[in-house]
Amino acid sequence: MQNDIKKVNAAIDYIEAHLSDPLNLDLVAGGVHYSKYHLHRIFTRTVGLTIHDYVQRRQLTEAAKLLVFSDKPMIEIALAAGYQSQQAFTSVFKSMYKKSPGQYREKKVFYPLQLRFVLNDCPMPADQSVEWQHEIRFAKVEDIPRWLDLVRLVIDGFPCLEEESYRERLLDCIHKNRALIVTDGGLAIGAMGLTPETGSIDFLGIHPQYRTQGMTQAFLKKAFSLLTEGTGISVTTFREGDKADPGYRDSFRELGFTEAELLMEYGYPTQRFILQRKDWEDASDE
Repeated sequence: MQNDIKKVNAAIDYIEAHLSDPLNLDLVAGGVHYSKYHLHRIFTRTVGLTIHDYVQRRQLTEAAKLLVFSDKPMIEIALAAGYQSQQAFTSVFKSMYKKSPGQYREKKVFYPLQLRFVLNDCPMPADQSVEWQHEIRFAKVEDIPRWLDLVRLVIDGFPCLEEESYRERLLDCIHKNRALIVTDGGLAIGAMGLTPETGSIDFLGIHPQYRTQGMTQAFLKKAFSLLTEGTGISVTTFREGDKADPGYRDSFRELGFTEAELLMEYGYPTQRFILQRKDWEDASDE
């Protein structure tokens, strides 16, 4: 496991050093001298994204930063993001950010699709059984730095998230006992913001290296224990067909959530999903 993490870290280091170049699996594997088939398997399992998707998100994030914080011409930004033409860059950027590069620049608000991935060098083994629900606790103010580290790691699931305003909402959530967290050592590996009155999950982030260990199910079980009988859980996620969705929509479906109304949140098209207690119990029994 630790050897695989070292290999994935080497691949991430290579990608970060070559973000302005056209990159693909063959080039990254060659750059770190690993089999591309082996690297593809361990990278996807560890990060939760393929190398192609990770590279694309990282390059577009850096391009978005340049659009907001620099006066560089669009073609120069396109080339720096690894694209051979402004047209190709514009097409991919719009499919992921829901705005053209020009519209994004005019808005002057930066938010990332993907930040550099930071791995836990010593994660708890997946075959080690842990009752995660009993490890979940209410977050404290001193948990904010580790909570935000987790937010940066799972930023791919939260379009339009701007860190400073999020920090203010998180502080309010902590003071009202609506923020739940679980840690492994000093690392936040799961976090949830919950509004008990409505059953709304305002944030649910699970460290990718722990997603196969029943962490999400533990948070949902904890949420139901805090809700009054008859209150369902709701969460918003990507709409069907959104190319920016790395798989969150399917994950909620697998957990028993059903589709509800379409929404616009911070100017981004999303959809609400709802989980009733009975549906959750039926899914958990399968």
